[in-house]
Amino acid sequence: MSNCKALHLCMIMVLLFSFRTAMAQEEVQMVRLAKLVIDSAQLEKYKAALKEEIEASVKLEAGVLTLYAVSEKSNPTHITILEIYANEQAYKAHVQTPHFLKYKALTKEMVKSLELVETVPLLPGMKIK
Repeated sequence: MSNCKALHLCMIMVLLFSFRTAMAQEEVQMVRLAKLVIDSAQLEKYKAALKEEIEASVKLEAGVLTLYAVSEKSNPTHITILEIYANEQAYKAHVQTPHFLKYKALTKEMVKSLELVETVPLLPGMKIK
């Protein structure tokens, strides 16, 4: 094989590797924390709406890998939700679903504050049992 052909083949391989790497980066899981403070007078109604939304999301959306909500023991109106999506596209699709839009409308007046914390998984791809 001539040097020119070998160089050409090498360049094609580098481009293919770069393309595969770029595609793999697009498939990186999106992981974040949603930190909420809920109106104490509406906490039980909020928890019911959240339960309905999480159950529907996990059941109906393949791209929703985990939605796990906890409240602080000493301050139950402070809720944190671990959100894991297959990728950013799965998250974008999630926030357009009827069940998510219903949840947002129902809880609009219940949520006193919302902070979305973007994270970097320390063990990407780890499965939650």
